[in-house]
Amino acid sequence: MTIRVLLADDQTLVRAAFAVLVESARDMEVVGQAGTGREAVALAASARADVVVMDIRMPDLDGIEATRLIAADEDLAGVRVLVLTTYDTDEHIMAALRAGASGFLVKDTHPAVLLDGIRTVAAGESLLSPGPTARLVARVLRAPEAPSTGGPEGLSVREREVLTLVARGLNNTEVAEALGLSPLTAKTHVSRIMGKLGARDRAQLVIVGYESGLVVPGGG
Repeated sequence: MTIRVLLADDQTLVRAAFAVLVESARDMEVVGQAGTGREAVALAASARADVVVMDIRMPDLDGIEATRLIAADEDLAGVRVLVLTTYDTDEHIMAALRAGASGFLVKDTHPAVLLDGIRTVAAGESLLSPGPTARLVARVLRAPEAPSTGGPEGLSVREREVLTLVARGLNNTEVAEALGLSPLTAKTHVSRIMGKLGARDRAQLVIVGYESGLVVPGGG
């Protein structure tokens, strides 16, 4: 399966560099490039993109609002947004996730990490750049617009273990290795946990993990 990628960035040279990188991956192809937020929204539909790599600072309509419009469009339910930005401030990270982004990475990310990030998002998982995750969660918990999800009380012991590892930023493969499970079993646990908690994505699971005290910011 080829992942169809739309690149949205106001700098032509940056888009060109990302296009060369994405096209170098055998499982990806660039199906469009947008220089403004409005172009990104329009192309997300017309180009039938699977993943939109979205910059935050763009003219006409910024990447946060463009992400919000894409996430709110039922016809674009299968389109995932990966925010790639120079600005990894709390405000930008929170705004991107609340707008419906599946995750974020900073622009100085290693090329291989970006490609893996696109694959992760395309597979329906969420991606949080490891560095600011704890800081982000602590800030979200103090914010009035924090997502509403259930607590972990109804989870089994194993599910609580999985939730704890997810909240620490581990992906399904890493969770499986840590608990001696198969990747498929780990993925099944994560899906069941999301269903029980009413969480939209892994980003909300991270928030539940910290909010419930399973993971303490700065505690590893």
